[in-house]
Amino acid sequence: MPLDPETIGAALAEGKALPLHSTLCRREAPAFQQAVRGDGEVVVACTQERALFTELAAQTEGATTPIRFVNIRETGGWSRDARQAMPKIAALLAAAALPHPEPVATVPYASQGRLLIVGPLEVAEQAAALLADTLDVTIFSTGGVGQQARRWPVMAGRAGSLAGWLGAFTFAWTRDNPIDLDLCTRCNACLAACPEQAIGLDYQIDLARCTAHRDCEKVCTAAGAIDFQRPPETLEARFDLVLDLGARPLIDWHAPPQGYFHLPDGLAAGAQASQALMHLREMVGEFEKPKFFDYRQALCAHSRNEVVGCNACVEVCSAHAISSDPARQRIVVEPHLCVGCGACTTVCPTGALGYTYPRAPEQGRMLRTLLGRYTAAGGRDAAILLHSKSQGQALVERLGREAQLGRAQGVPARVIPVALWHAASTGLDLWLSAIAFGASQVAVLTTGEEAPAYLDALRRQMAIAQDLLRGLGYGGTHFRLVEANTPQALDAGLATLSGTRQTLPAEQARFAVGTDKRSTLELALDHLMAHAPALRQAPDGRLAIGLPAGAPFGAIEVDKEACTLCLACVSACPAGALQDNPSAPQLRFIEKNCVQCGLCESTCPEDAIALVPRLLAAAQRRQAVVLNEAKPWACIRCGKPFGTHKAIEAMLGRLAGHAMFEGDALERLKMCSDCRVIDMFTAQGEMKITDR
Repeated sequence: MPLDPETIGAALAEGKALPLHSTLCRREAPAFQQAVRGDGEVVVACTQERALFTELAAQTEGATTPIRFVNIRETGGWSRDARQAMPKIAALLAAAALPHPEPVATVPYASQGRLLIVGPLEVAEQAAALLADTLDVTIFSTGGVGQQARRWPVMAGRAGSLAGWLGAFTFAWTRDNPIDLDLCTRCNACLAACPEQAIGLDYQIDLARCTAHRDCEKVCTAAGAIDFQRPPETLEARFDLVLDLGARPLIDWHAPPQGYFHLPDGLAAGAQASQALMHLREMVGEFEKPKFFDYRQALCAHSRNEVVGCNACVEVCSAHAISSDPARQRIVVEPHLCVGCGACTTVCPTGALGYTYPRAPEQGRMLRTLLGRYTAAGGRDAAILLHSKSQGQALVERLGREAQLGRAQGVPARVIPVALWHAASTGLDLWLSAIAFGASQVAVLTTGEEAPAYLDALRRQMAIAQDLLRGLGYGGTHFRLVEANTPQALDAGLATLSGTRQTLPAEQARFAVGTDKRSTLELALDHLMAHAPALRQAPDGRLAIGLPAGAPFGAIEVDKEACTLCLACVSACPAGALQDNPSAPQLRFIEKNCVQCGLCESTCPEDAIALVPRLLAAAQRRQAVVLNEAKPWACIRCGKPFGTHKAIEAMLGRLAGHAMFEGDALERLKMCSDCRVIDMFTAQGEMKITDR
């Protein structure tokens, strides 16, 4: 692997050449031991020997220095253009030295090892035999032949629902068979007596074949074991773990809950079955995982007044962890089901759902460091490759090994890999910030482990981001989805990233990514608009960029003829984009705040509002503009203005002829609230005088 200590040192050590240790884990190990005895942190650019270095540090007296590990070999050093990869290596080393992300809240699990096995009885009993020494096994039989000896509790019936997660599964079923397996002694007398052979070795009666001879009931010696008069009974039981051996899964999700394993081929599934059984044996005790999200209801555009607007997070979640609760004007996220994909935070237009593993400011700081150091070391046209820490990381490393053997090009020198917990966990705010920080492209690597909904969401978000940049005059393709599950496919996908040149801002931004998604988007857009080629050519310095439906930016159009200025849309708007005017009947709008959630459109009783997805590149997007206004209606009693002519006239037209609004009652609708009360009491007083 070619390394240039001077180039790397120029970016990391103020121009000084760095000492190079090429066999550090062997004959130069004392240099590492000396380093870990010093102050500050040590970065080791070798992940292959992570275990060896960790052990060596533990054996070194006086070693208290934290150790960071970073892979520069497969990600750049083993590549056809490895000699040009020094800026990237300097950037990776600099990012590895950043402070660790702040710890996040955790989600607890507790499992006592109560395992439910669902499936054909013979296969279920084979699995139970392998697990019963560690787990408390119960079998739910779906048919087949079982063992004569009753070694585990066996239930049967019609499977209903399965819900929950590790340590908290609830299984519901209906017991509707005449034979009660808890009372049955497996004497086989009923099997021998049944003339239709409707009873199998699972000791359940096939009621479709049974012709009601009831010979089985006559020969049964276990009291109550066979009872054709027993009514169906719905039952529930709690379990910590579930092994589903049925052909059709009880939980058919792309991301099933932790503690649930589906093996449709049973124990014949080979490595998959062995891995599932191993995981089941390990899932006894107390566990925890990161809480991957933060939710701020005040920013949520999901619901107002029990009207649903934005539903993006509910629709994209493949773990079924997010549900709608319009009565409380919010969504509900079950942290035990969340798998940390972050797709909900990617599609959330307001930032009500924020990703925490790591948080956006920490991800932004890493991107700014990577791109800043890359440029400082002489690098050009950097491309950020976002990938998962699991299969994505493994695929990048496999590509590096293929390149070292001369069978692939390897990761190009301009492509900087960045590992994420999940490939779908970043979105517009970080992608556009990366372009503002100096990246020419942002690519997301997907390997087939992602849910189809995640891929659709990434494509839609990339289309929005690309339309924004194209509308601002930045040429080229800045965002790409690289789909690959083999080193060869990844090699070909990375090679296409260099196919076109990208126009970039003249200067690199230096802003800090914040926790608020909309604020970060505004900072990125401000920088991109400040250097936008298209704005320099716009005659009035104003540019309206059309965006696809679902974009989180835009305006609204109001049909002034239909609008009555009831201002229901103002109370529905969660982002403060729609506002009233306390001094006059006006509907005002601040485009910068609009997230295109559609709540105003759904709430409007006159269907007078339409969404217009776009980005207005002009100072006016921050200013309140009047969308509609009307002459106020004057109270017929005191003359005080209230409401609007159109609203009062519409109300009078709808209520005219109604039994409750005849005569004076209809006239009171033309009065302000104070005069309406006075008039009612005056009328009641006159009625009393007349009665006397």
